[in-house]
Parts: sequence; structure tokens; C-alpha cells
Amino acid sequence: MGDMSNSDFYAKNQRNEANHMGGFGCTLEELRSLMELRGSEAVIKIQECYGDTEGLCKRLKTSPTDGLSGNASDLEKRKLVYGQNFIPPKKPKTFIQLVWEALQDVTLIILEVAAIISLGLSFYHPPGQSSDVCGTASGGAEDEGESQAGWIEGAAILLSVICVVLVTAFNDWSKEKQFRGLQSRIEQEQKFAVVRAGQVIQIPVAEIVVGDIAQIKYGDLLPSDGILLQGNDLKIDESSLTGESDHVGKSADKDPMLLSGTHVMEGSGKMVVTAVGVNSQTGIIFTLLGAGGEEEEKKSKKAKNQDGAAAIEMQPLKSAEGGEGDEKEKKKSSTTKKEKSVLQGKLTKLAVQIGKAGLLMSAVTVIILVLYFAIETFVVNKRQWLPECTPIYIQYFVKFFIIGVTVLVVAVPEGLPLAVTISLAYSVKKMMKDNNLVRHLDACETMGNATAICSDKTGTLTTNRMTAVQLYIGDTHYKEIPDSDSLPAKTLDILVNAISLNSAYTTKILPPDKEGGLPRQVGNKTECGLLGLVMDLKRDYQPIRDKIPEEKLYKVYTFNSVRKSMSTVIKLADNSFRMYAKGASEIVLKKCSKIVNSAGEPRIFRPRDRDEMVKKVIEPMACDGLRTICVAYRDFPGNPEPEWDNENDILTDLTCIAVVGIEDPVRPEVPEAIRKCQRAGITVRMVTGDNINTARAIAIKCGIIHPGEDFLCLEGKDFNRRIRNEKGEIEQERIDKIWPKLRVLARSSPTDKHTLVKGIIDSTQLDQRQVVAVTGDGTNDGPALKKADVGFAMGIAGTDVAKEASDIILTDDNFSSIVKAVMWGRNVYDSISKFLQFQLTVNVVAVIVAFTGACITQDSPLKAVQMLWVNLIMDTFASLALATEPPTDSLLNRKPYGRNKPLISRTMMKNILGHAVYQLTLIFTLLFAGEKLFFIDSGRNAPLHAPPSEHYTIIFNTFVLMQLFNEINARKIHGERNVFEGIYRNPIFCSIVLGTLAIQIVIVQFGGKPFSCAPLTIEHWLWCVFLGFGELVWGQAIATIPTSRLKFLKAAGHLTQKEEIPDEELNEDVEEIDYAERELRRGQILWFRGLNRIQTQIEVVNTFKSGTSFQGALRRQSSVTSQHQDITNVSSPSHVSLSNALSSPTSSTAATPGHPRREGIP
Repeated sequence: MGDMSNSDFYAKNQRNEANHMGGFGCTLEELRSLMELRGSEAVIKIQECYGDTEGLCKRLKTSPTDGLSGNASDLEKRKLVYGQNFIPPKKPKTFIQLVWEALQDVTLIILEVAAIISLGLSFYHPPGQSSDVCGTASGGAEDEGESQAGWIEGAAILLSVICVVLVTAFNDWSKEKQFRGLQSRIEQEQKFAVVRAGQVIQIPVAEIVVGDIAQIKYGDLLPSDGILLQGNDLKIDESSLTGESDHVGKSADKDPMLLSGTHVMEGSGKMVVTAVGVNSQTGIIFTLLGAGGEEEEKKSKKAKNQDGAAAIEMQPLKSAEGGEGDEKEKKKSSTTKKEKSVLQGKLTKLAVQIGKAGLLMSAVTVIILVLYFAIETFVVNKRQWLPECTPIYIQYFVKFFIIGVTVLVVAVPEGLPLAVTISLAYSVKKMMKDNNLVRHLDACETMGNATAICSDKTGTLTTNRMTAVQLYIGDTHYKEIPDSDSLPAKTLDILVNAISLNSAYTTKILPPDKEGGLPRQVGNKTECGLLGLVMDLKRDYQPIRDKIPEEKLYKVYTFNSVRKSMSTVIKLADNSFRMYAKGASEIVLKKCSKIVNSAGEPRIFRPRDRDEMVKKVIEPMACDGLRTICVAYRDFPGNPEPEWDNENDILTDLTCIAVVGIEDPVRPEVPEAIRKCQRAGITVRMVTGDNINTARAIAIKCGIIHPGEDFLCLEGKDFNRRIRNEKGEIEQERIDKIWPKLRVLARSSPTDKHTLVKGIIDSTQLDQRQVVAVTGDGTNDGPALKKADVGFAMGIAGTDVAKEASDIILTDDNFSSIVKAVMWGRNVYDSISKFLQFQLTVNVVAVIVAFTGACITQDSPLKAVQMLWVNLIMDTFASLALATEPPTDSLLNRKPYGRNKPLISRTMMKNILGHAVYQLTLIFTLLFAGEKLFFIDSGRNAPLHAPPSEHYTIIFNTFVLMQLFNEINARKIHGERNVFEGIYRNPIFCSIVLGTLAIQIVIVQFGGKPFSCAPLTIEHWLWCVFLGFGELVWGQAIATIPTSRLKFLKAAGHLTQKEEIPDEELNEDVEEIDYAERELRRGQILWFRGLNRIQTQIEVVNTFKSGTSFQGALRRQSSVTSQHQDITNVSSPSHVSLSNALSSPTSSTAATPGHPRREGIP
């Protein structure tokens, strides 16, 4: 479009344009189609249509240097014309949908069917038939009123089913709400730097509009599409969109197109935003997926993975891949996490064991009841089966069936998944207060088993507030920062210039927030330390920067982990060039051939001078725990211009100006936190890019190493030499020789960190597999964070890429928050053990009582409705009460449990069986001798619709009260004596116990027919409470018996050495990954579908193998939804049958790629 046609266009379309473009020179469509071009095509298109990028900025009514004016009406208008930077979320599941899902539970369905049959039969009366023909069957219908009450039992079962369903649905709903809350919190915290009215400000990502000038730097995840205006050494990882794993170099003249959702891996720059929200490249893919999602859902329930994704802004915590795109990389990253979380594995195993037992018991119960009835009626009493008696007999069979189902309901700990979920959700909420923002739920529990923590030094163990405290300049080593007068003016000028220009212009020192506070450091902390030095020398860096703004910098070599230095080239007035460099002193000094002397003139600097300087200056600084930075410069002639891309020739022959010693003090609370870790059996290792002496000095201050101990401190080179064989391959045996003693790894590259973490995890040297937590903040820490069992990213200093790869974000970057995470993790594990100890006692007792009672008296002493109430106490309430115990410091006094330690220890087994013996003895005494003890009518052998007896009510009441008192016993699982310790710190527990007691009183006194209860007298009540209270006394007796004597006790629910899921299964089948949540959520799915399921999986895996080509297209989507999968799987039910997936390999594969790394109980 030439200028002329432009003016024509404006003349004709004045009115039109006002509508279409809101007064801007580009339409939405134009910009969308522009952003679909790449590389040179895009450059040509921009030149054709807009002249250059400045022309584009003019059309968008923005200034490349000052950005938008920032006035509200302009911003609103831009949002109207070009859209907001926000992708609308999928709707959450409605409460009704959740209720429907809860109803899918197999046991509940069986109960519903039984209840409906029972209801139907109770309304059917055989025509005037004499009652004795059918024998015992019709006895007990003494008067009409009683026989009319037959429907109550069915109705009551239905009512309790409704209760269970509502509780489950409400729980799911509140979980989803919680996670959306968490999600939106993550979103609100995500800000991005843009220029408005000439000022750089941080605004929430959702506020970015088309026409904004955004500043981008290393580690950012781009929040919108844009066109590069100016860039320094910019490299972008576009694998999340294109699948290409190579980093793409970007420059304003070759390839200026920047796309949302891609990561900045190196360099910095600024771009003009051209497309936001649903119009950006990521947004377009999302809308396609959103539309496709509906159809997919019909095809297969697998699409649940995208459900409930909380409002997705273009924000960083998204691409789960952290950008590993190409297939090989993909494979590699997918297989990193083969093992299920420890707790999940143990729970799944235990649940299967319990389920099998429950199923067996309930089947036996039904068979015995039916046989007993048949033999007694037809063999002993020699009755005929008369057609008119059929309904009555069927009513009996239905009753037996209901009893059988009730046994199963009680046997299966359905509350287990509820307890796990409540415990995790509660912990996650509380961990927020302790500065841990949990992104993957199971990370919280895995942390409790951590045996090793590999921590960064800067910012985690130290305050990350850098201050220059020593200086070597002009042949003198100053132990304190000197007066500016004592330095040669020439040297001072060049030092101040070198520091002011050769640092990111986003790094600044601002006045303190509060009067008398310390100045605020913004940006890179090491650079802040250097700028602080400039200010200590009574100079100001801002005027120098104003004179040479960022656009005028001729070339910038940004800092990266390979260079370990940063250099900036400026053009001087005489057209020659000067390059300033700064970086790790031993690296930069090797490239220096001159040094500035005391007169401010360069003199020759030979290798032996360098060795002497290292000994006399750098090592003493490092031994004081200082980080040493060397500042240097070099002049180049203007003609011929140097070959800037040939880095090795450029970065040599430098002139050293000064070496600065920067102090980063250890955080005051860290030594205590590390002591706690060591007491808890966790080894802390420091992995840092700093000099080995600095690292060792800090490690001693923190207490990671104690002088005189047998430990290793290695440098990266040395570490690599020791772990590689002659061919340069890493050998596990070699790593095994090093890691147990290694405490400090200095000058390490990100790959070293990854190698170390992988080596420790894969090691089989100790009988327990090591569970490793890693902290990281840089983009390059991504692989190590992903590989670790738990990755901690820094909330303040961390880059978006690091946060992406992590499981937990430390919002205050503080090591002591990690210790809190360990405490919460152990607490989750203990809470679940407490719940199991309580639950299994009830299960054992209830099953045996129902079973024997049914076999001996043809009628379970605990009725179906009563059983369901007991189940409700056990499951829902107990899981709430026991899962919300706050953690105590005593949790840190024991070693980690490890993978092979059973979930139910022998002490717990002793408690379970001990209490079961007490309860069974009492209940059977009451059952067979209760009527004599309390002088009441016997409730045994009551006819079908007999009124409730006091006898059975006493049994029911005593049973429930014993559970209540035993719930207090269950608060301790390691055989402690004082079960009341800290009970007031848990108000939820107290209120639940008292609330349950109150409801129990109401049920017994006023429950009547539906609950099969007869009101009791005060005396009977006191006896019941007394027998219940006996539980606490008996608990003390059990605690006295030493567990070591009870050799016959078996522990249950432990994992073998490694329970691994085959790679393919993980890659191809996300469904499996949510083990504990899905499998256990509706308790019994597993037992009904054990074998069948494994066969189906194998078929699924094979089917999927043929359907992987689809992955490429959906990779971006998957990575973007990855986090929401974590957040949303929470609500998907466990009954998603894998066979559904067989019909639709494609839709399932779509869900796969984003999530290789994490299996969670999300």
C-alpha cells in the first residue's frame, strides 16, 4: 500500500474506519494476519505496508520510546477495538454435574437399587393370604400401622445415599473453587514491564493492550504477540508453539516476530504489542481447542483434562514443557518421572487389599444369609414355595442383599480419598501463609519424604541484597570502600561509566520505601551492588545513562551461564568503539592483558601477575564469603569495524579496571532452618555458580558443613571429571562414589545441577531411594527443577521459566520456608495415617459384627441406615477432624519415612487390633447377653417389620460412642501416652467430635423407625458413655505393651523397592496418573475393576501408540493447559473408564503431551 493509496483509503473510509479501527491505522484482521508471518516474509510485509516498525507504531498511535500515554479512555478504546489480554476460561462444573458424578459410584448405585427394590416391595401386599402359609416370613406384622412402615428402611437408605452424594459433590465443588482461587492468585501476581508516558512500569498481564511498548528480558514468558523494536542478543525458545527445540535468534531487521507463550532464553529488548488475548497466536490455538473441546467431550471423557481450567490469562505458569519441543526431548522429559508419589502408591496398594477383603466378606454374608433362610424355611419347616409368597421371600432376599452391600460399604474406606484430599487441600491453604504456593498437590506430600535438598546460594540461603564491601583498584586492595578523592579521577570516571552503561537499564537503586530504610534494589542484584558502589563513590549513574540511552548501545553481549560475563559496546564521538565488560573475576581476568595502575594508566598484566592477584586479592575476598566481580574495558578502532559476531576475538586483550568484592549476607534464620533439616534426616547441599572459596565460606556460616567433618566441596569441572569415564559419558557408579559426601558444588553449570539431581535420584546405593528437592531461580534451572521430586522456584527472583518447571513457589525466596514445607508434608502423611488407624478399627469391628451377627441371628445388629451413619462419621467427619491437625515441630525430630516404610506401621496395627478386640468383646457381650444385663427385651430374631428394640439401640449407641472416644486415641500414631496433647489447637476436631455426639443423641432419641432406634433412658445412656470412655483407658493399656514383643503383627500398605509405571503408559495415558485421587476417590472402583482395568490399559497403550501423530498439533495447547489439568483433575471422577478412551485415541493423545512430568493427587 503506497502513500497515495493510503490517503485515498482514509478519504473514502473515514466513517468506516472510525467504526472498524476506532481511529487506529490498522485493523484487527490486518494485525492478525501480519502475526502469522515469520522471518524475512514478515520484514518485507512490514516494509510494504508500514515502511518500518516506526511506521507501524505511528499507525497504532504509540511512541517507540515513550510508549502509550496511559490515559484511561485510550486504553479502554484499545481494549474495545483489539480485545483484552485475557482468554476466557471454560465454565466450571455446576453443582448438579458434580452431584451426577458422585452418583456414579458403584456402591452407591447398588444401594440405590436395593433401596428402590425394597421400597417397591414394601408397597406390594399379597391378596388376603393367611400369614402362616409363608412361615416366618410374614410374622411381626401385628397391626396395619407396622406393616405400613416397611417403606421407611428403603427411604432412609435413599436419604443417606443423598447425604453421601451431597457431601461428596460439595467437597468437589469447594475444591474446584479453592483451586480457581489459587489460580487467580497466581495470575494476579504475574506482572510485566511496559513503557507508558516514558516511564517503565509493571502492570498485570491482563492490562496489556495493543500498542504497548513492552520490555522483555531473559527468563520472561511473552504475554502477547509483538514486533521487536530493538533487541540485544535476543534468543527465543519457540518450541511451545512450533515444536522446534533450537533457540531462535531474533533481531529487528531479520526476524522481529515475537509470539505469546514463548520463552526468552537469552538477551533483552523491547517490542510493540500487536495482538493480545484470543487474537494472539496462543489465543487462536486456544479458541480452536475450546471449540474442539465440546466435540471431544462427547467423543470421550478424556477431555476432562481441559475442564474447569481457571481463567487463563497469558501468563507464565503455563507451558508445562518449559519449551522442550522436539520429539526426542519430549520423550526424555516424559520419562523423567516414572514413579508414583510415595503416598499414592501405598494408598492404592492398601485400598486394593482392603477392597478385596470387603468384597469377600460381603459376598460370604449374603450367601450365608440366603442359605440359612432357605434351609430353615424349605428344609427344616418343609414349606412349599407358593407363588403368593414370592414377594415376601423376595423382600427377605432384598433385605439380605442390603445387609451384604452394607458390609461392603463399611469395609471399604471411602473416606480415604476424602481424607487425602481434605488433608492436602487444607495443607495447601495453610502453606500459603507459610510462603509456599503449591502448584502440584502431591508435591506437598512428597516433601515430607524428602531426604536431600539441593539449594541455590544466592537469595535462598543469603538475603540477595548485594553490597560492595571491598575494592581492588589502582594496585591497591581497599578492605573498605575508599573515598572518591583518594582515587585518580581518570580511573574513577572509567569505572563509573563501565558500571553504569554495562548493566541492564532496568536495574536501578530507588529511594527507600520507609524513612530510614535501606534503598530499594530493583533488577539484577549483583548489578545493584555495583551501582551501589557508584553511589558510595559519590557519583550518580542516571545522568550517564541518560546521555547514552539503551537504543544507542551499539552491541550488547548479555550475561548467560556459558559466558559468565556481560559486555556492552558503545560508539565514541570519534567513531571508534569502546567495550565495557564485567563478570566472574577468574574468568574475566584470564582475558585481561593490561591493568589500570595507580596513576590511571594501563600497564602490562602477565599470567604470573594474575596468579599473584588471585592469591593476594581474589582468594582472601572469597574466603570472607564475598563474590568477586572484575570490571574491564577494551578500545577498538572505528575503521575497519571489528567482526562483532566473532565473540572469542572480541572478548580478549581486555584492560582490567577493578575487582569488586560484593557481600551477600546469610539470612539470619537460615542456620537454624538447616539445623532442623539435618535433625530431620535431610541432607542439605549447596549448588552455586559462585567461586568455591565463597561457597565454602557461606556453607560454613549456614551450617551446611562443619569443620572437621568428612565432606566434599567440588567445582563443576572437577565434579565432571570425576563422574565421566574416558569416553566422556556419565557413569552412575562414579556419581555414587561422590554424592553421599558432597556438600558444596561451586562454579556449577545448570547441566551439572541436573546431573547431580538425576544421579542422586537414580542411585541404588542406599536401600531407600533418595527423594530430592531442588531450588532454582534461573531459566536454565528448568531441567533440574523438573527432574527433582519437588522443585521449588523463587517467587521474587525466579524467572517465569523456573516457576513453570516447579512444583512449589517460595513467595519469599527463603530457605526456612522449605523447612515449613517439609513439616506440612510430614503432617499430611501422619494425618492420613491417623485417619487410617481410626477408619480401619471401625471397619474391622463393623464388618465382623455385621458378618457374625448376620450369620448367627440372620439380621445384622447394625442396620443399613445405621451403618451408613457410622460410615458418615468415619469417613467424612473423621477425615475432616483428623486431616486438619496442625503440624508441630516434633514432626522434624524423626527421619523421613521413605518408600519402603509401610503406611500402617506395626504400632498402628497393634492399636487397630487392640481396639477392635475391646469393641468386639463389648458388642458381642451386649448382643448375646445385653437383654439380661439391662433387663430389656431381646432384639434378636425380630421379624421383618418389627419395631426397633432398645436392645439393638444400645448396641448401636455404644458402638458409635466407642468410635467417638477412639477418634481421640487416633490422634497419636507413634504410641504416645498423652492423646489430648494440643487438642485445643485444633478447633475443627473438637467441634466435629461434639457435633457428632449431638447428632447421635438426636438420632437415638428421635430417630425412631427410619434409624431403627428406640429412645433410651438416662441410665442406659450413662452405661453407653461409660463403655465408650473405656476406649481411652484401654488405649493406655495398649500403649503399655511394647510393639517389639508382638512379632506376629504384619504391617500393611508398603511399596516394594520401586513401583514404576512403564514409560509408555505414562506418556500415553494421563488418566492413570491421577492414581490416588481417581482410584480412591469413589472408594470401590478398584475392587470392581481390578484385572479388567490392567487389560484395558495395555490395549489403550497399544492403541495410543498408533495415534501419536496428533501430538504435534496440540503440543502448545497441552502445555498451556498443563497447569489447569493440575487444577482441574481434582474434580474429575474416578470412574472415567479407560475403555471409553479406546474409541478415541486422538482426543486422549491431545491430553497427553503437556503432562509428562507430574503425577498428582491434584
